[in-house]
Amino acid sequence: MTSLFFCVINLAVLAQVTKTASAVHSDHHYQPTWDSIDGRPLPSWYDDAKFGIFIHWGVFSVPSFGSEWFWWHWQGKNMTEYVKFMKDNYKPGYTYADFGPHFTAEFFDANQWTELLKSSGARYVVLTSKHHEGYTLWPSKVSFNWNAVDIGPKRDLVGKQTFRLI
Repeated sequence: MTSLFFCVINLAVLAQVTKTASAVHSDHHYQPTWDSIDGRPLPSWYDDAKFGIFIHWGVFSVPSFGSEWFWWHWQGKNMTEYVKFMKDNYKPGYTYADFGPHFTAEFFDANQWTELLKSSGARYVVLTSKHHEGYTLWPSKVSFNWNAVDIGPKRDLVGKQTFRLI
């Protein structure tokens, strides 16, 4: 069974963030340096909100070991604890892509999760809908069939849904 992380995207808030960011920064050009990036002001709504939730949810939820960086720690870094976890729990030759069909999102009920997050006092939710390993939670035309519509849930987990926490 897929390990679940609460996953809701607040499109109204994200639209406001984009609108605010565009208005505030339309004439400012950031440089590819930490000083430049760290010098950007926080939007007032963000500072006023006080409590929000960032969610990482995807194929890496299937092994439910470590973090959303599971693939990198296992395959990229060959970290001992990840290699051992795979050896102890999966057959030889098991690949990261083999986890894809097991990411089913079977308990994903956006309305129920929205109510839960709203009742927690969260004023915004940010969903990481594509992670570094390339799997997207929507039917991306550039993800080479590595997405939630083609593999796993067989549905778009972020599109055609609008949730309001505020």
